[in-house]
Amino acid sequence: MAEQVIEGGAANAWQEAVIDKLPLAEALTGVEREVMAYDVVIVGGGPAGLSAAIRLKQRAEKHGKEITVAVLEKSAELGGHILSGAVIDPKALNELFPDWKERGAPLETPVTKDRFVVLGPVGKVSLPMFALPPMMHNHGCYIASLGNVARWLGEQAEALGVEVYPGMAASHVVWDETPESGGGRVKGVVAGVFGIDRDGKPTGDFQPGIELHGKYVFIAEGVRGSLAKTIMARHNLCEDAQPQKYGIGLKELWQVPADRHQPGLAQHTTGWPLDEFTGGGSFIYHFGDRYVAIGYVVHLNYKNPFLSPFDEFQRFKHHPAISEHLEGGTRISYGARAITEGGFQSVPKLSFPGGVLIGCSAGFVNVPRIKGSHNAMKTGMLAADAAFDAVMAGRSGDQLVEYQTAYEKSWVYKELRGVRNAKPLLSKFGTTLGGALGLFDMWFGTLFGGFSLFGTMKHGKTDAASTETADKHKPIAYPKPDGKLSFDKLSSVFVSNTNHAEEQPGHLKLLDPSIPILVNLPKYGEPARLYCPANVYEVLYDESGANPRFQINAQNCVHCKTCDIKDPSQNIVWTTPEGGGGPNYPNM
Repeated sequence: MAEQVIEGGAANAWQEAVIDKLPLAEALTGVEREVMAYDVVIVGGGPAGLSAAIRLKQRAEKHGKEITVAVLEKSAELGGHILSGAVIDPKALNELFPDWKERGAPLETPVTKDRFVVLGPVGKVSLPMFALPPMMHNHGCYIASLGNVARWLGEQAEALGVEVYPGMAASHVVWDETPESGGGRVKGVVAGVFGIDRDGKPTGDFQPGIELHGKYVFIAEGVRGSLAKTIMARHNLCEDAQPQKYGIGLKELWQVPADRHQPGLAQHTTGWPLDEFTGGGSFIYHFGDRYVAIGYVVHLNYKNPFLSPFDEFQRFKHHPAISEHLEGGTRISYGARAITEGGFQSVPKLSFPGGVLIGCSAGFVNVPRIKGSHNAMKTGMLAADAAFDAVMAGRSGDQLVEYQTAYEKSWVYKELRGVRNAKPLLSKFGTTLGGALGLFDMWFGTLFGGFSLFGTMKHGKTDAASTETADKHKPIAYPKPDGKLSFDKLSSVFVSNTNHAEEQPGHLKLLDPSIPILVNLPKYGEPARLYCPANVYEVLYDESGANPRFQINAQNCVHCKTCDIKDPSQNIVWTTPEGGGGPNYPNM
C-alpha cells in the first residue's frame, strides 16, 4: 500500500515545500516500524481527547460492542502540559459523567464571588456584574486545575479500557496515497521516536517509533498543533473560515497566607498595563489549599514589536489592586500557552478523510467567557458519537460529516455564535469603545435569539501580519523584577519544570536561517526575543557590539507556540520534540 510519513508543522504549501526539502534524519532513512491498529487513534490527552475516548467506550459498553481506542500524549504524564486558568463550566462534564462528584472529580471550589475590574495606572473601577451578559457570570462554575482534571479523566478512561500512552509524541502523519483512498487519507500517525542526535544520527537509545493506524484519527493536540497544521493545509480546511486569532496566556500559581486567601473568588480585569489598542486582561482565582492562580492574556494581534507579554504580566502584578492578593505568598509554578481567540468565524472544516479536529485543535474558546474546556470536551464527545456509529456500520477512513452536522446543532455552536463579534469589535475599536460595543452586542443577542446588528464581522489579517515595523514604535522600558512579586524569564522557566533531551534535533525550525538577522532585526527589532515567554530566542553580539547572530535555546521551550504564530516573517515552525520533553506543570 502506498503511504507517506511526513513530519507535522507546515501551515501552508510554501512551508510544506521547505520542510519536505529538509534532509530526512539519517536515523529514519529506510526505517521499518511496528504497526498497531485501532478503531480510533486520538492524538492528545487533554479534555477533548480524553472525553472522546471515554464517550467511545461508554457507547460500546451501552450497546454491548467492542471498540479499540488509543490516546497518545506527548507530556511525560497526563496533565503535564495542560495550562489553563481555570474556571470550569461543568456543562459537558455533567453529560459525560452525571455522577462526577461521587467519582471524585477534582472540582472542589465553586465560584462564590464574581468581580470584573477595569484598571488604571494606580486606581480601579469595578463594573457591576448585573451590567454583564448572563454568559459572563461564573455562578455554577468551579475553580480548579485543568491539569488535574485531565489526570482524573485519564483514570476514568483507563478504567473503561482505553489504552493511554503518555510520553509518546505524535510527530508524523501517515498518509494513505492509494487511488482507492482518493489520496490524502490520514491513515494514522507515528509516535515514540527517540534517540536521534542533533545531526540526525541514531544514538544508543534510538527507537524508530511506532505507526498507530486507525479507522479514524482524532486530532486533539491543542492550540496550533503541528499535525493539525499540516492536515488543515493539505485539505484546505480553513478555506471558508476567517484567519484564526490567538492570545498568549501566562500563568503563575501562588500559595498565599490564610488571611489573604478568599476561596471561591474569581476576578477578571482589563485595562492597565496595556494601551487602548492592545487587547488583553487578567484573571485571579482563589481555590484549594490557599492557592491563587493568577494569569495574564495578551491578544497576539498587537502592533508594537517591542511589546513583551511576559514583562507586561510581571509589572501588572505590582498594581495595588493585584499585589494585595499575593503579598506574603510564594510562587509555586509558571507556564505559558497560546489560546485560540478566533471563535465562531475561525472554526475550520472539522472532518477530513480519515479523521477529525476536536477541541482547541479547531478552536472553540469562548473569549468573553475566558473558557473553552467545556466546549473542547463536548466536541470530543460529538466526534466520538459519529465515529462509533461509523465503525459499527463497517465504515473506515471516510469523512465523518456527521460530526460537522452535530456541531452545527450543538450548544457549542450556539454559544460561539452568540459572542462572535466580541473579538472583532475589540480589535477594530479598542478596549473602551470596542468592549462597550461587545457588551451591547452580547446583550442584544441574548435578548433577541442571537441576532446581531453587526451581522458577523470579519477578523481580517493574521496576528503575524498585524505586527508593525519598529520605526513606528518606541522600545518599552520595563521595570526590573524585584524577585518577590515579579521575576525574570529564566527563573520562571525553572519553576515550570521544563526539560528537553539536549542532543535531539532542534524542534524549532527556521525555514530560512538568514531571516532573523537580515530581515526581522532591522525591520522589526527581532520580536522573537520579546514575545517568547521563555527566553528561547536571543540576538547576541560580539565584544564590539557588532556582528549579531540569532541563538535558539530550544531547551527552554514551554511549548506555548507563540513563535509559530507571531513571527512576522512566518519563518519559525514549531514541531514536536521527543515525547516527555517540555514543561511538567503541577496543579496548573
